[in-house]
Amino acid sequence: MSRFVDKLPFFDRRSSAMEEAEDIPRSGLLHMHHNQPPHHQHSGLLMQPQPSPPATKQSSYTLAQLLKRVNEARSDASSPTSSPTHSHYTIELGGSMPGSTGSDLSDHNMHGGGGGDGPLLPFVLKFTDLTYSVKQRKKGPCLPALPFSRGSVDPAEAEAPRMKTLLDNISGEAREGEIMAVLGASGSGKSTLIDALANRIVKESLHGSVTLNGESLDSNLLKVISAYVMQDDLLYPMLTVEETLMFAAEFRLPRSLPTKEKKKRVQALIDQLGLRNAANTIIGDEGHRGVSGGERRRVSIGVDIIHDPIVLFLDEPTSGLDSTSAFMVVKVLQRIAQSGSVVVMSIHQPSYRILGLLDRLLFLSRGQTVYYGPPGALPSFFDDFGKPIPGNENPTEFVLDLIRELETMPDGARDLVEHNKKWQTRMAPKMKHHEKPTLSLKEAISASISRGKLVSGATDGSVSLRPESAAAPAAAVSKFANPFWVEMGVLTRRAFINTKRTPEIFIIRLAAVLVTGFILATIFWRLDDSPKGVQERLGFFAIAMSTMFYTCSDALPVFLNERYIFLRETAYNAYRRSSYVLSHTVVGFPSLIVLSFAFALTTFFAVGLAGGAEGFFFFVAIVLASFWAGSGFATFLSGVVTNVMLGYPVVVSTLAYFLLFSGFFINRDRIPSYWIWFHYLSLVKYPYEAVMQNEFSDPRKCFVRGIQMFDNTPLAVLPPALKVRVLQAMSQSLGVDIGTRTCITTGPDFLKQQAVNDLTKWDCLWITVAWGFLFRILFYISLLLGSRNKRR
Repeated sequence: MSRFVDKLPFFDRRSSAMEEAEDIPRSGLLHMHHNQPPHHQHSGLLMQPQPSPPATKQSSYTLAQLLKRVNEARSDASSPTSSPTHSHYTIELGGSMPGSTGSDLSDHNMHGGGGGDGPLLPFVLKFTDLTYSVKQRKKGPCLPALPFSRGSVDPAEAEAPRMKTLLDNISGEAREGEIMAVLGASGSGKSTLIDALANRIVKESLHGSVTLNGESLDSNLLKVISAYVMQDDLLYPMLTVEETLMFAAEFRLPRSLPTKEKKKRVQALIDQLGLRNAANTIIGDEGHRGVSGGERRRVSIGVDIIHDPIVLFLDEPTSGLDSTSAFMVVKVLQRIAQSGSVVVMSIHQPSYRILGLLDRLLFLSRGQTVYYGPPGALPSFFDDFGKPIPGNENPTEFVLDLIRELETMPDGARDLVEHNKKWQTRMAPKMKHHEKPTLSLKEAISASISRGKLVSGATDGSVSLRPESAAAPAAAVSKFANPFWVEMGVLTRRAFINTKRTPEIFIIRLAAVLVTGFILATIFWRLDDSPKGVQERLGFFAIAMSTMFYTCSDALPVFLNERYIFLRETAYNAYRRSSYVLSHTVVGFPSLIVLSFAFALTTFFAVGLAGGAEGFFFFVAIVLASFWAGSGFATFLSGVVTNVMLGYPVVVSTLAYFLLFSGFFINRDRIPSYWIWFHYLSLVKYPYEAVMQNEFSDPRKCFVRGIQMFDNTPLAVLPPALKVRVLQAMSQSLGVDIGTRTCITTGPDFLKQQAVNDLTKWDCLWITVAWGFLFRILFYISLLLGSRNKRR
């Protein structure tokens, strides 16, 4: 029975990446591994470590028992008597070699020795015959050809879908302690292969197998043990480097890890990434000066490796960087690999120095493998192909230029593809000792956890693996590192920091509301209780309520600006989508309260609305409810559309329809039956009717008296004396005394005329609030359905 004793914690305080970079010679392949351990150097065409005798087969512990030992070891290590920096976590594994330690395990990350005195090879990511095709439609003419025209094509045939193969039987493997780089021209399938390995293509579309230590990976398990760094740097521009990494730590590291330990981990990671001088600098964007491009790229990597993943995928991490910055990034990736991770990345055109850091190369041409092997074998491979690499030329540049030249020919790179197949067949006997990893997946994950890796996946001692038999249930997996309320708290705090550092957004919105309120107050200043005053009140209410919704359209770009940050963070379960929706709601609500009071104070008393203090606070409440529903509607649309230019026309046109069917332009009882459903779906209807009832619900208040009944009619031009005589005649005819002060129409009478009598004002208020909740639920559903990070 042997022991794995972990090394110092990952990201220990070593020399910075820049200091180590100075030790790398600037010459080419002759010194590509001079700074690595001797056992990692390439000998001959392929890496050929001496085979070791097989290990003695013994019984193994179950994963639950192993993780229990890990947790017990962690508990012992976290006791006051143990040193947090140099504590050793111990785990016993069946079938391992006597005397082997965590250091031994790390030293052997580049080899495949299976027993004896040789160290162990825990992780091997193997992919076999990966094939992926997508449908394409033939592009025909805009108008179908006439049947009698020459060369006419059947329209059905012109629209028939055809398949385009993006990956064509790609095979290879990546090992712990190594960097495997995927190279090729644009459109060769580099990013597609990375997506296939990272389980970002639906299983129905991808053919072939991807295994880790010979076992298929469950999707949830892969999310726990791996990380994916996208090609674009998707970061919040107003957060500093340290804050960005600290928020990533709070998302990906478990709640059981104290905040002090998370801060230590972030500080060690900053040193590891060579970001100490930029730690307190904001990320920046086009409008705010921040860190450099290379530093931003290293921050992006740090965000995804904060939980120390076992497998790391990167899509062109050096794209857009200068030579020095690109080398720095790959040097950091080498340190990550040597700490016990499998690193797979795509890269466009590596320099001499970067090539010296890579362990395996996979060249692609139109989805086919044209070379797979170590960099040191490139000269021999192309000598054998009849295209020797000049001694003074970068091998990767030569290979990529040759591939591009071959792709212009009718047969493409078929000859090179066939040559690679023969080459791999010829070299297969020399690679037999590499075929199988030393440890099973359970043992390898347990050993990595015991060395301090995979913090978020091991906090509760549960890792999901495929059961050995169909009857055995799979172990439960902790999909998220933290509970719901912790995620929501971290998201809320981050959003408040972003909001505080961009005050101009709220100031502009508040200014827009105040200016709108001021204009309405001056136009509708001190409305009287005459029939004209009533009509003017209707216009004020309709414009005011619709303005609330139009003002909320600025919520549309809020999520669209951070949409891809959200997709990146949720792709590997940094937090729940429900946590994001609720924190998004919490952060935006205080500003709605301020805007509601600002608009109400600007307009209510200036216009002379009724109700006193009670009416004022109800007016504030309905304005707030309108903001709430309107921002919810805009937020929901931001989850459906993917572009601001698409979203604004939808918002503006939809709100125009809501106003049209609100009951202002045409009464409810006059709307055609086939459109009445839209009346009840109108967001403007309910706040409009609520403020109407708040203004006109008092039966003691009269709005039409005596001769005012002739207002808004052709009889309004008659002299007052003549109007009085008409009233007297009407009184005699009706037998009712109608004088100049007699009340003709009260507030409830007017509401009945406007068909605003089916709901109370409180019903309208609660329905408006319910609309806001409904749209946020729909926003959550849109995130569930629209943020699946997989190709089809």
